[in-house]
Amino acid sequence: MSEAQPQQGQLGGAVEAEAIVVADDLSKTFSISQTPRPVVDRVSFSVGRGELVAIMGPSGCGKSTLLHLLGGLEPPDLGRVLIQGHDITAMDERHRTIFRRENIGFVFQFFNLIPNLTAAENIALPLRIAGGRSGHFDRVSDLMRDLSLRNLQGHRPEEISGGEQQRVAIARALVNVPAVLIADEPTGNLDFNTGNDVLELIWSRCAQEGQTAVLATHDARAAAYADRVLVMRDGSIIETIELGRRQDHSAAPLISRLAQLGL
Repeated sequence: MSEAQPQQGQLGGAVEAEAIVVADDLSKTFSISQTPRPVVDRVSFSVGRGELVAIMGPSGCGKSTLLHLLGGLEPPDLGRVLIQGHDITAMDERHRTIFRRENIGFVFQFFNLIPNLTAAENIALPLRIAGGRSGHFDRVSDLMRDLSLRNLQGHRPEEISGGEQQRVAIARALVNVPAVLIADEPTGNLDFNTGNDVLELIWSRCAQEGQTAVLATHDARAAAYADRVLVMRDGSIIETIELGRRQDHSAAPLISRLAQLGL
């Protein structure tokens, strides 16, 4: 198995921890107009506990499909995915669904909140689906407090802003204490300042609480929050940029490195 290794010229402090996510030689091919096209092509890397990794690349490079493979939403054609040592690609659909529900939190660009549920009810939904005990619902209140949502408990999605909706979506993704948070373009529908707030929130959960996270983005500003950036092109990881754990999330060092690489 090939894993991304630290490179020289690291820009910040390293994050060294046990592997929570392992992608091992993943491949996925789609047939478009009868012509098979590799969307993910022999991708291998690992993500440590508490690490925030960004997958960066232009539209169509395969980053969203890679996230779907990591999260067990789609099966790979080749390779495997391990989450906390469990091979989710070897599970049948029923067991993979249960494992995904209990161990993986998803945040999407379009929020995907249930319109007729309040903010608190949306956040609690994974607990209800899993049949959580009443004591578990204290975590909903704790997350709403931590994410500055306490005053919005009874509000439905159309009654709150885009940034507030995305914070509700993040709280929902975290309520089951997942092994990994997977975020696909989490700031894609947000303005600059609100997007920064969401990125700060994800970063702080990793830095302060040991949450493991993988996010996909085409935006260097968003990728700059990561400890490590995997650059994709045509389904493959063509470069690994080690940024390290930094308090300063300026995108300038990352943009400079990308320019040096001609990306």
